[in-house]
Amino acid sequence: MIKVRLSLSALFNRRQTLGRHGGRCHFFSKMTEVSKDEQIAKVLKRPNEENEDSAEKEHPEDEKKFPKKKVVLLMAYSGKGYYGMQRNTGTSQFRTIEDDLVTALIKSGCIPENHGDDMKKMSFQRCARTDKGVSAAGQVVSLKLRLIEDIMEKINEHLPSQIRVLGLKRVTQGFNSKNNCDGRTYSYMLPTVAFSPKDYDIGNIAAFRLEPKTLQRVNRLFALYKGTHNFHNFTSQKAPSDPSARRYITEMSCGEPFIHNNTEFATITVRGQSFMLHQIRKMIGLVIAVIKGYAAEEVMERSWGQAKVDVPKAPGLGLVLERVHFDRYNKRFGGDGLHERLEWDREEEAIKAFKEAHIYPTIVETECQEGSMVSWMSTLPIHDFEGTATETRDNKDQKKVSADAGNDSD
Repeated sequence: MIKVRLSLSALFNRRQTLGRHGGRCHFFSKMTEVSKDEQIAKVLKRPNEENEDSAEKEHPEDEKKFPKKKVVLLMAYSGKGYYGMQRNTGTSQFRTIEDDLVTALIKSGCIPENHGDDMKKMSFQRCARTDKGVSAAGQVVSLKLRLIEDIMEKINEHLPSQIRVLGLKRVTQGFNSKNNCDGRTYSYMLPTVAFSPKDYDIGNIAAFRLEPKTLQRVNRLFALYKGTHNFHNFTSQKAPSDPSARRYITEMSCGEPFIHNNTEFATITVRGQSFMLHQIRKMIGLVIAVIKGYAAEEVMERSWGQAKVDVPKAPGLGLVLERVHFDRYNKRFGGDGLHERLEWDREEEAIKAFKEAHIYPTIVETECQEGSMVSWMSTLPIHDFEGTATETRDNKDQKKVSADAGNDSD
């Protein structure tokens, strides 16, 4: 016991002596302590932290040769067979456009493989979350990429033919394709028999031709949507008092009919700041119901009020995201000499070619084979356009949609 106390006393005296001899020995003592702390931290380091470090150093040569830069990709795709644009991580049975895009980005070497399951690491964002079966000719996504050589060709090599990257531009570091987008233009291609009277024999849709006076009435009704309205009845789970239900529409009209595969079609164009889930399809569905004689015109004004109105939802097949607009961004950064304007004039021919090869034929062939519009028209008598039911047919179908889905684009 005496020996132990003597040893402790000697150690105490020795440390005091070192302290009196100034900072040099004290410095080396601290260095030893720091070194030990680092060694202990290394031993106790969690496995996932080791993985994070190694992930950053996975391809050091690639990082030096091809540093990550913020870009936008112009995309076109046919939505048939896909469950919309947005990826559902961990739900592989519902394939989306983003599933195939992310896979192609990894295989081409544009993003690290370990970032594929969490694209937030690449600052990924899309302009519009298109719904199941909806196509796009001008979708834009923003993200950080390694700018490898022949980047677009290499990405497209790993994409199916119904999805294509048609353009790429550098943008500012803080750019977000959804937040910076100040307008979206959609088109909706449909057989004109949708505007036939409700007693018309739809057994021969190829024989129907839209009369000019009916087209004029269609466009007069579509024009009513222009301006700002409360569209809470045109989506699901959205209260009339919710400010986000108010949307601004700048344009909506139906073009001249044209013949395709012996059937007459027409294309509706709508532009607005943003659209809620199913909003465009319901806007079109309600006008069709009025034209066919199932609902009175006054239902449109009533649908913007506080009461719940049963608004039918047209099929998704003919809906196409045509282009997205970045007017404010272009005004601020487009002329600074460092950044390009987010306009796609040079890609216009490629966009047109893709639509003619993949989007229009899919819409026409699917409509003629499956008759989605005709089948949907047969459900219009089920809707109660006079009453203000507390829970409509569409709302029941949308119970599983999350509360925030109503804020997303069609």
